[in-house]
Amino acid sequence: MKTTNSIDISSQFEGMGTQRMNGFRTKRMFLAGAFAFAFTTACATGPRPTPVAMNAVEKPAAIVPTTPAPEVAEKGSVDSLFAEALKAYEAGNLDAARKGFEQVVAKEPKTLNAQFNLGVIAEKQGRPADARAAYEKVLFLDPAHTPSVMNLGLMHRHEGQLDEAIALYTKALQTPGHEHDEPVLNGLAATYRLAGKLDEAEATGRRVLARSKDNPEAYKTLALVAYDRGQFRLAELLVINARKVAEKDPAISNTLGMIYLKMEDRPRALAQFQKAVSLDDNFAAAHLNLGALALSYRDYAGAERSFTKALSLEPEGVEGQLYLAYALDGQKGLDPKKGVAAGEAFEKVLARRSEQPEAVCGAGWAYAADRAGFEKAIAFLDRCKELGATSSQDKQLITAKVQGLQTMLKNPPAPPPPAATAEGEGEPKKDGAAAIGGAGSSVMNQLPQDTAAPDAAPAAEDATEAAPAAAGQPADGQAVPGSQAAPGPAPTP
Repeated sequence: MKTTNSIDISSQFEGMGTQRMNGFRTKRMFLAGAFAFAFTTACATGPRPTPVAMNAVEKPAAIVPTTPAPEVAEKGSVDSLFAEALKAYEAGNLDAARKGFEQVVAKEPKTLNAQFNLGVIAEKQGRPADARAAYEKVLFLDPAHTPSVMNLGLMHRHEGQLDEAIALYTKALQTPGHEHDEPVLNGLAATYRLAGKLDEAEATGRRVLARSKDNPEAYKTLALVAYDRGQFRLAELLVINARKVAEKDPAISNTLGMIYLKMEDRPRALAQFQKAVSLDDNFAAAHLNLGALALSYRDYAGAERSFTKALSLEPEGVEGQLYLAYALDGQKGLDPKKGVAAGEAFEKVLARRSEQPEAVCGAGWAYAADRAGFEKAIAFLDRCKELGATSSQDKQLITAKVQGLQTMLKNPPAPPPPAATAEGEGEPKKDGAAAIGGAGSSVMNQLPQDTAAPDAAPAAEDATEAAPAAAGQPADGQAVPGSQAAPGPAPTP
């Protein structure tokens, strides 16, 4: 999975209870994990806005040791071969770079940076097993080689191997002389948090700030810990402290947006998500959140655009694919072909997660929107009916739907409706975004945006002083658990 490191933090729909969707009743359920989506027993529903794990440490580029220039180094020497390989890498010729670094390692197996660079190249070329092997070779010789620790740790985290990542970071920090390596400590703190070990995450983040009081990654980890504890005002303060030293970091704006959602302030949340993409239009998590916020307002076309953008940046993002399916499904009332497209999007999710309940059930109901998808609809709805989470009442509704689809398949297709002869005649029923703003409009563009003092926070000299007192208790002004702002003006699907 390519990383946006999305995590389960907030729900726009929490506490909404029982709803009607696709013609039957569903009960809201939620899945825990690195990625979590709104889960229903027999249909797909809109997802939660999902923030990025903003304290994920970026992968370093290939390390450049101090070597002579090629014209100075002896031809065929390790230094010369390394410099030529590096030159090929910087020119984008990964195959030549790989061959060059392999020659370096063949001549001098303990050239750790060359071995590390082979791992970087392997990742860029889509060979994760080779990348892992390269990093492990480096760490066998030097357990505290920071670039290898960080890249391998990220690989573990992206694959959900949190215990392995923690062990890797811990071993590096136990190496004499490396007890205070800030990148490794930040990686460890972030991983503790993802593992739900909030006390350990907080202690590790504070360990960084004790030596580097302006470290933005440590502030961001502490902010997420406060968020997980429901201390939203404290989280806001900590994030703003991070912004003071990293004002161009889009992840900070993204997380502020999530905090404002929890504080039931959608205009400020929207402003922060928009600020994140203005800082970096390639920041996929903010596009996901903009899409999820649009989806919560039933602005399905706007949501489709945002999720499509996110997927262009993170093609392997399963959550983005699932969210796109929801957005397409929401438009099938206007265009049944969108239902077929939604079914196809759900199938792409199932290619990665074969038993994802909302994708199985969602595909069935989506394909049922158009005759071209009836046969697939029947197959998926039959699968949906067999899921353990599907209630007996929902099973009855699915049975009735399947019987109706089978009957329609036995009969010839209905003729197309006559063309409209007067204004208003023959127009399809509008719902969602179309009912609100017309074709091509976006509910998101119509929301009042309170951009005045978007970063206002409780007064405090230093957020690190506020955290101990607030730990384990609600922060002033935090949202009531389970309460959320009411949906937008569009009807509930």
